[in-house]
Amino acid sequence: METQIHVPVGSPVIRKIPIFVDEHNVAEGAMTLIQELRPAWDKSHVKTKLFTDGTTNKLVGCYVEDSPEDVVLVRVYGNKTELFVDRDNELKSFQVLHANGCAPHLYCTFQNGICYEFVQGELLFHCCGPTYVSPFRMIAGEMARIHAIHAHNGCIPKPNLWIKMRKYFSLVPTEFTDQATNLRIQQECPSKAVLEQEIVWMKEHLSTLGSPVVLCHNDLLCKNIIHNSKEGHVRFIDYEYSSYNYQAFDIGNHFNEFAGMAELDYGLYPSREMQMDWLKVYLQAYKLFTKKTEEVSERELETLFVQVNKFALASHFFWGFWALIQAEYSTIDFDFLGYAVLRFKNYFKIKPAVMALQIPE
Repeated sequence: METQIHVPVGSPVIRKIPIFVDEHNVAEGAMTLIQELRPAWDKSHVKTKLFTDGTTNKLVGCYVEDSPEDVVLVRVYGNKTELFVDRDNELKSFQVLHANGCAPHLYCTFQNGICYEFVQGELLFHCCGPTYVSPFRMIAGEMARIHAIHAHNGCIPKPNLWIKMRKYFSLVPTEFTDQATNLRIQQECPSKAVLEQEIVWMKEHLSTLGSPVVLCHNDLLCKNIIHNSKEGHVRFIDYEYSSYNYQAFDIGNHFNEFAGMAELDYGLYPSREMQMDWLKVYLQAYKLFTKKTEEVSERELETLFVQVNKFALASHFFWGFWALIQAEYSTIDFDFLGYAVLRFKNYFKIKPAVMALQIPE
């Protein structure tokens, strides 16, 4: 049993360019990389576009007007993100997903980032409303397609969730540099003793639910979904947290992301009816990819519903710890501490109702 993702034999070697890009001046560093990756481009005609939606990294797109469809994305890793992002695993995930038609080309790595192909389509900014409902079948199907990928070299894959959660918990500072943050932590966050008690309880309970261990994206917020309406498909981007994990965690985490991020609203968490529609499409696709059948029983559907909503609890803790680490180290302007507080608060709010759910006999 193992947690490692294995790159397919014969996969191209990733090019490494020995350049460090200043996160405060990404455009300049990006131009240096473009000279290496697109030497035919006239440097004076290269345009850059800064994408500002990331809460972990800085991202710049580079292109020339003569070929606007060829956009090279330059992503600079955020400060201290190597503490909680396994960059080697991210590159392996990128290669495996690309080999299976689920990810764009990875052009190169550099000292503090990567360059890769732009995915054509429109970003989904909200996991609710008509922009989501229209491609929701594609989203469920694409997740099923990724979950069906075999990238474990014949071994029985082991979930990375508990190892990762323990690591994140150990990285949460006992003392923050900013004293105001220390005060807020004491006033608004559960104590580390309470949080640790919940981790132990979650592992004991969720590990027994029988959710399959599959290749997961683990960070499917709507801004990581690209909808190509012309070609009729969706693609997922950003594989920093991809790993072997419980099937139900990936889905439950996606449902949690309906709440948004900048202004969290858990009233947007999908209703049981919407979940059942989504899960049925997902199961039909997953079974087709893995068993060559599409028939889904009511018992299978209800079982997945219970598993997903219970694993959504673990998603709150995972990202709560992530946000506390970011609150200390990130240079990005975002209230990470406030985000962590809301994730933990929602965990304790929904826990009694979720724990009352029972997997059918």
